[in-house]
Amino acid sequence: MAAYLNYDLGTIDVIWNLDALYDSLQDELLQDDLDLCAQEAELLKEGCSGKLAELDPATFTRSVRRLERIQVNLGRIATYAFLNFVTQVKNDAASAFLQKSKEEASNINKELVFFDLEWAKMDQESADRLLAADDSAPYRHYLSNLRRYAEHLLSHSEESLLVELSPVGNESWLTLFEKLMGHLEFGEDKRSEEEVLYNSSREVRKSAALELTEGLQSQLHLLSHIFNTILAEKMIDDRLRHYPSWISARNLSNELEGQTVDALVNSCTKRYDIVQRYYTLKKGLLGLDELQDYDRYAPLPSLPDRLGPWAECRKMVLDGFRAFSPQMADIATLFFEENWIHAPLLDGKRGGAFAHPAVPDANPYILVNYTGNLRDVSTVAHELGHGIHQYLAKEKGYFNSDTPLVLAETASVFAELLIFHKQLESLEDAAEKQAFICQKLESIFATVFRQISMNRFEDMIHTRRRDQGEIATQDLSELWMNSQEAMFGDAVTLGEHYRIWWSYIPHFLHTPGYVYSYAFGELLVLALYRRYQEEGEDFIPKYLKLLSAGGSQSPYELLAPFNIDLNDPSFWQGGLQVIENMLKDVENV
Repeated sequence: MAAYLNYDLGTIDVIWNLDALYDSLQDELLQDDLDLCAQEAELLKEGCSGKLAELDPATFTRSVRRLERIQVNLGRIATYAFLNFVTQVKNDAASAFLQKSKEEASNINKELVFFDLEWAKMDQESADRLLAADDSAPYRHYLSNLRRYAEHLLSHSEESLLVELSPVGNESWLTLFEKLMGHLEFGEDKRSEEEVLYNSSREVRKSAALELTEGLQSQLHLLSHIFNTILAEKMIDDRLRHYPSWISARNLSNELEGQTVDALVNSCTKRYDIVQRYYTLKKGLLGLDELQDYDRYAPLPSLPDRLGPWAECRKMVLDGFRAFSPQMADIATLFFEENWIHAPLLDGKRGGAFAHPAVPDANPYILVNYTGNLRDVSTVAHELGHGIHQYLAKEKGYFNSDTPLVLAETASVFAELLIFHKQLESLEDAAEKQAFICQKLESIFATVFRQISMNRFEDMIHTRRRDQGEIATQDLSELWMNSQEAMFGDAVTLGEHYRIWWSYIPHFLHTPGYVYSYAFGELLVLALYRRYQEEGEDFIPKYLKLLSAGGSQSPYELLAPFNIDLNDPSFWQGGLQVIENMLKDVENV
């Protein structure tokens, strides 16, 4: 079925070309680069370990550049191993090399543990001397940020041991999760999990929801064990590193104050009424007496239900980008023309979508599972937004291009919004416009309210694991339902099958605490888009400068030109008001 769909949509040859990284698993450069990294790590350790505070600024900065080059090469290898694996998770050779790359990297990084430890714990006078030098200017933010971790670092021997054990610890459980999900197929049509809720037929949606549940149930004992193991690993790591709460490490990584995150989360949970109003309205629009969980994303009858070929998607996205910024469209064009995208549905390919930044001297890569509907067009725009952000930021270098997660969603959500407004302008029929706005609202809900509800679920499971020990499967399900019922209220009936749907969400495992970044990015973008509507072309260079800055400054500094106060609840309430205004437009049709 997937092969026919790929052929009809024109995606059968939309396969990424990884040659900018390596030719194949047999490429001799893979082992050469691993050997080079190992040799350079040993030399750097021999020359600098125990001596960082004594180095002159020029020599210190050269050491930072050498460290960055090692991480670039390791990043290139890791990127290739991961991208090669995710399109063929059933391939033993791809899986074996992914594991090998992690083990080799851990051995190399073990030799470099000294740098972060010495630098973070260096006396302030010596650190200020090195930071003040012109030589270190390109790395000033990166280095200053490392010092924020000083109180959370362990001894050299402990940090080295944790690095060496990492491939058979947390990383190993994550790989097992990916393999499990990659092997699961739902129903006779072998649906992937993202195909469950979007069909126009209620019977198909219901059947697919039950098939998804059946597939998850068959592996639930393993999925529960994976969740508990990763929860315990984080609990132990946080305790050893003296983080006061489960979310503290994520906030530190995002360079955010706790009060900023609290303002965001509290503002969103207080407006769950928006979600409940919308789904009560949708129940009427669908002519249903009761809206089930599998009806949440059901397309309204007036929404065009057709398959759009890949070429049409490409034109729609590029035209929308070009209307905003020719530079943005030109960068996006590279992804299509240089084969930086993997689009077809394939057996053994990971579900969902992502953009991977790779390394500055290569190029970002995008994975989607394109089925040809309007939602997929938005997904392509979303991931291209990430890709454009990563492409622009790579000029800052490997250490400075890595954007804090809360800003990493800015370009992707903004790109989606550009395409949404472009598509909305082309519609004339009132019912079609209403249906199209409804679809966008559902996307926004998934990005804002759903992610915040998942943040609340994470808060409950991490707290429960720390207070009461291993969490039984039924208790994980109960906490999941509590978090979801708080959001949906009486507007959506959550079936018994829905209780275990926590088990397929990878963010809880790969990046604990990540999900609030989606809500942060969506509400930020709604505010930025409103500025764009007010300022017109004057906004565009400021926006592109924000993307080009990557992670070279904190979120507070990067957003200062837009006069945004992230600690002010009224800022977040303003974004939520934009969502409510969209809902009112639908209610008033």
